[in-house]
Amino acid sequence: MATRVNNRQVSDGDSRSCTPTLPPSPRIPSFSVRTIRSSRPPVQTLTRPSTCEAFKGSTQEVIDFYASSKAVNIPGVPEFDYRRVVDGQRKMEFIKPLPTSSAGRNFEIRTKVVGVYDKGKPGTVLDVETELVDVDSNDVYSRIHSSSFFIGQGNWDGPKGPATVSYPPPKDKQPDAVLAHQTTAESALLYRLNGDYNPLHATPEPGKKMGFGGAIMHGLYSWNSTCLEIVRSLAGSNPANIKEYQARFASPVKPGDKLVTHVWKTGEKKGEFEEIRFVTQVEGGKVCLSNGRALVKTVGSPKGKL
Repeated sequence: MATRVNNRQVSDGDSRSCTPTLPPSPRIPSFSVRTIRSSRPPVQTLTRPSTCEAFKGSTQEVIDFYASSKAVNIPGVPEFDYRRVVDGQRKMEFIKPLPTSSAGRNFEIRTKVVGVYDKGKPGTVLDVETELVDVDSNDVYSRIHSSSFFIGQGNWDGPKGPATVSYPPPKDKQPDAVLAHQTTAESALLYRLNGDYNPLHATPEPGKKMGFGGAIMHGLYSWNSTCLEIVRSLAGSNPANIKEYQARFASPVKPGDKLVTHVWKTGEKKGEFEEIRFVTQVEGGKVCLSNGRALVKTVGSPKGKL
């Protein structure tokens, strides 16, 4: 797949660059058949190509996360330390069904900085928009709005930025579904093979320096796996039945933690798609994904349970 970052070609790869991948687990659940089989029903993709290819372009090799992150300088903004960065929030728009292979296709990953906001002593927020585009037709397949938080790297007299929009769950309403996802001690090591090679998720030293006590799960692992559970439970395991998906990263997850997601239907409609809101927490612990919102085409009754 010919891939570009910041509208520049990085390298030429092959069709494996868009091969669908789930949050890896030693146990592949049977409900994922649409996203792992090449026979009937037809294989489909969900979030991985758009969320992971921006990290590694089309290379099949292990990359230096810190070096690749610093490759692009932002004019008028200090150089930040990527050894102290965590995910803030992500929103994905599913515009066209993602292809399962890029063979014979020419795609670009186009990334632009939307804003850099000085939050004072706590740190700095970097907002980026990433699009997966078919170069020949100029069709946009997906769009991701992401925020990264650089811990303790503020106070550089930059703009404070706009207030963020919140999507709390409905008050005084029981959840319509409760979903569960079990991580393992190896989950972060397997997930990083998708291309997100941040050492924070592989070795204990970075996490200890940042106050996490050791290695933590990728925020995107929790984000992706929760999206998968929502599609499985509410959307008939069909990626075509989700239009938007977003969540804010609220606290770290440790390898081996069990994630529990409470889902509420709001009754609000956008065409065929219904708004849902959700909160994901570590079982018996803190909320790890807040401000959760998605637009889904619901199929039957929610199937999720603990």
